[in-house]
Amino acid sequence: MIRARRHLPRLGALAFLAAIGYLVIAPLVGLQRLAFEDDARGYSAAFDSPDMAETLRTTAGMALGSLVIALVLGTFLAWAATRLPPRLRLLRVLPVLPIVVPAVAAVTGWAFLFSPRPGYLNAALRNLPWWNHLDEGPVDIYTLPWIVLITGFGLTAFVYLFVSAGFGNINSELIEAAQVSGSSPAGVFFRVTLPLLRPVLVYGGFVALLLGLGQFTGPLLLGRNNGVNVLTTDMYVAVSQSPVDYGRAAAIGSPLLLFGIAVVLFQKVILGDHSRFVTHGGKAFRSGGRPSWVAVTGIVVYGLVALALPLGALTVVSLSAFWSGRIEPSGFTLDNFRRVFQESGITDAIVNSLVTSVISVAIALPLGFIAASLLLRGRRFRVIRAAVDFIVAMPLGIPAVVFGAGFLLTYSREPFILYGTRTVIVLVYVTLMLPFATRMQLSGMVALGDTYQEASRTSGAGALRTTTEIVLPLLRPTLAGAGALMFVLLTHEFTASLLVRAPTTQVMGTILFDYWSNGSYPLVAAIALVMTMVTSAGVFVAMSVAGSDIFAKL
Repeated sequence: MIRARRHLPRLGALAFLAAIGYLVIAPLVGLQRLAFEDDARGYSAAFDSPDMAETLRTTAGMALGSLVIALVLGTFLAWAATRLPPRLRLLRVLPVLPIVVPAVAAVTGWAFLFSPRPGYLNAALRNLPWWNHLDEGPVDIYTLPWIVLITGFGLTAFVYLFVSAGFGNINSELIEAAQVSGSSPAGVFFRVTLPLLRPVLVYGGFVALLLGLGQFTGPLLLGRNNGVNVLTTDMYVAVSQSPVDYGRAAAIGSPLLLFGIAVVLFQKVILGDHSRFVTHGGKAFRSGGRPSWVAVTGIVVYGLVALALPLGALTVVSLSAFWSGRIEPSGFTLDNFRRVFQESGITDAIVNSLVTSVISVAIALPLGFIAASLLLRGRRFRVIRAAVDFIVAMPLGIPAVVFGAGFLLTYSREPFILYGTRTVIVLVYVTLMLPFATRMQLSGMVALGDTYQEASRTSGAGALRTTTEIVLPLLRPTLAGAGALMFVLLTHEFTASLLVRAPTTQVMGTILFDYWSNGSYPLVAAIALVMTMVTSAGVFVAMSVAGSDIFAKL
């Protein structure tokens, strides 16, 4: 009995590893098995296609182009945030806010602005003397350069978060030493600050590149009808056509899968043990320079372009009876919002989004707690610990479209036929949230330290009592913040949802896509704004319970 009890923790860790392994890896293995069937017919069908070379070039070009834009803008905005006057420090949150706007809402907003004929800004630009002879344009939002630009704007917020964290870790004594030695502000930035930021720029660059390769919403909504195809949209076509070709879809997604796994391994090798990066002491970063109105102007302009313009276009279209190039306030109506809350299909989608998000958060939080506990204190189970660390990181490195196709395949067949139910949406949501649930709770546990638990165990409390009566109450702000943030991310999830949804089981993003495909643009704008309001409420709750730096904890 004593021997069995001694092995109980190991058996529990193995059972947990098996559960998350099946959840994360089984769909990917099932896809690859089909791709290799019949002498790798899936790979032959995908890579013998004459269009595949162009698709690969477009995917790589979009990822690299958007990466350059995001790195330049994100680094500039992070620097600008350190040069704000004290009374304008609140503007530091402005570059993060585009994350709050669902990608599908932002992309439709840009389309309402720069569609060649009815786009509002295009119509305004055609009033300029040098463009007044044009019937459409001068901007065509449905072309690759503009899709790259929009993708770059979206990724800028992520790079900003990484670089801002890097600025916070720079010891100001190094900056002061360079200034005392007579270096100019530009010299300090390029010779001292930028080299010190190299690790976060490399890591943030890899993450942004990964997100760029997995971009789906922009290419699908803007590029698909104009012949701009990337790997993710080709995967979607392979599993949405009839008959469904899972083997070809798996083969198309293989470059993304391999690159994602390589990045996850690279991160594990480079970073290793998380606790090595806990630092103490030293002076916090101060730019040492005077407040700059260039910095203020840069952040305000970025906020206007990346946030205010698309949201403004959505507002105008949602209040209009139809979408045209003219804004007529006298014709504004709330009919589109009434339809959003009266049509059963849309209200069901809103309810599904909220219910599946809440259930997924309720499942992901305990899974993330167990994973974080294993990573922090599971030194006795080195192999299991390393496997858990790798598996929970995979959904962060592999595009959601790959998981969506894998879940569609896995849960459309025996032994678990769940297609068309909320359950399959919950399962894919839980999988996608595993990295966030684990990382945020791991950060909270590292900050908590071991003192409280050692005191509890010394006083005679068992592991379960210590966890329920000491650890969990102390982690309550972290748990609440993680839950609220995951709710935000899930309510505007679109990519995986589009692949596993059924006509009778929709969420907000997928119902918006259906109306977009039908040309009901005012209703699309109203749904997009409702999505934005839901996620904004979630962000407000997240920042209230976990602080304004909650996104930096990702």
